[in-house]
Amino acid sequence: MPADARTSSSEVAAAPTTAPEGVGAEEAPDERAVMKEAWLTLSVVSLASIFSGMSGSALNVALPTVVRHFDASATAASWMLLAFMLANTGLMIFFGRLADMFGRRQMYLVGLATFTFASFLCGLAPNAWTVVGLRVLQAAGAAMLLTNSAALVTAAFPRARLGQGMGIYLASFSVAQLLGPTVGGVLAEHAGWRWVFWFNVPIGLICLAWGAWALPRVARSGQRQGIDVPGNLLVIVALGSGLAALSQATTLGWTSWVVIGGLVVFLLGMPTFVLFERRVTHPLVDMTLFRDRPFALGLGASFLNSTSQAGVLLLFSLYFQAVQGVDPLDAGLRVLPLAVATLIFSSSSGLFQRWVSPRALAVVGNLCTGAGLSVLASSVITEAGYVAIAAGLVLAGAGSGLFMPSNTTALMGAMPHDRLGIANAMRLMLQQSGFVVGTAVVLSVLTAPLAPELRQYAFAGTLSDVSADGLTDLLTGYRWTLFTMLTLNAATVLTSLAALRASKRADGAVIPPAGPTAAG
Repeated sequence: MPADARTSSSEVAAAPTTAPEGVGAEEAPDERAVMKEAWLTLSVVSLASIFSGMSGSALNVALPTVVRHFDASATAASWMLLAFMLANTGLMIFFGRLADMFGRRQMYLVGLATFTFASFLCGLAPNAWTVVGLRVLQAAGAAMLLTNSAALVTAAFPRARLGQGMGIYLASFSVAQLLGPTVGGVLAEHAGWRWVFWFNVPIGLICLAWGAWALPRVARSGQRQGIDVPGNLLVIVALGSGLAALSQATTLGWTSWVVIGGLVVFLLGMPTFVLFERRVTHPLVDMTLFRDRPFALGLGASFLNSTSQAGVLLLFSLYFQAVQGVDPLDAGLRVLPLAVATLIFSSSSGLFQRWVSPRALAVVGNLCTGAGLSVLASSVITEAGYVAIAAGLVLAGAGSGLFMPSNTTALMGAMPHDRLGIANAMRLMLQQSGFVVGTAVVLSVLTAPLAPELRQYAFAGTLSDVSADGLTDLLTGYRWTLFTMLTLNAATVLTSLAALRASKRADGAVIPPAGPTAAG
């Protein structure tokens, strides 16, 4: 099997020349030491990813319990999710820059401490909007973790083993998705809403102690780079305005000045940000990276993929509670097939990459996600039983498990070590932006057919007890939402195919033809 079927030419160029060709070859002493450090780094990063990821997936299931406790409005319920995503997205590259200046290890440990402390405070919140505010602090800690995780793994693993390490790292989020809904359901049902946040505290302290002992010190770049504060503010204001407009469109109407103003600020703010970044001395986003066509298209595919599948877990956690009337624990158990499939295929992606290139595997993953969304849409339309819904969740989870590590390996594997931090931060920023936009779209489209006074009951999971007509309207919202997600998935497939073709053209341009004429 030719080497270019397994890895791109840039990855081959970056791989150590002394790496053994065969998987079964005995590792040299130096390589054993490198791999020991790599596995230690991976253990810290994966454990922390499980810890932070469980918080979000647990809240998705427990959200109706939190909403009922505070008698929260639909807007407050939406922003318990959106505030975290917005702050997390806006702060990622900022903390990535700080990590380059002060060290990834230090920033990672500070992130663990911040996330743990914020989780403790969330459990003490006296009202819904205080929860929203503390979720912003939680998001800051998560941004410090996420912006450094993949960069730490990429720097620790030899290029020949990066696919394996990245697959296991990203599988940790699947473990979080697997455990989080069940934990969230159990805690919401039996321990109360506060423990949906407080369970993070002991786990966070364990992660912090393990990280302080096991995480190796990473050399800094040595460059004193400036911090692009105006760029950060532009991103947060523009993206936040767009989210506010989307979240209020179904309540206030598309002609409301709040909605129109928010969309105008977003549409003007993002191009302004791009123009500003091209002129600033120390830009938040390194625009020169977009000259690499495969990298730019890969980032676009990451954004669209996140947008198209952002709401699957939330949608069906709410579906089982608001439509079928089950309790949070039962809802958490019913969405487990999504996380199980993601875990299996994510952890296996490194094995698949031995025979299929990462970019080709990303295309397969997107097609699989599209198949899953089609099954879920059909299940909602026909009001099929749980088996059909579970099948759709498995397909969607398998697609996510194949796409995420494969696309990340393709993007990060081509980067030199001195650009890993900013490249990873850009990848994460666009990926998280996709989740933010996707969640806002899902919440807006889902509740659009509902009367305004019934929307809070949909988020509280009690709509089936309040209004039969409202339940019919909510099912209409589910159909609209799933068709919207399918349209976004189609755009993702096309972008992934374009990235694959661009990568093949780039490889063909730099790899000399085989034969006697290439020897000289």
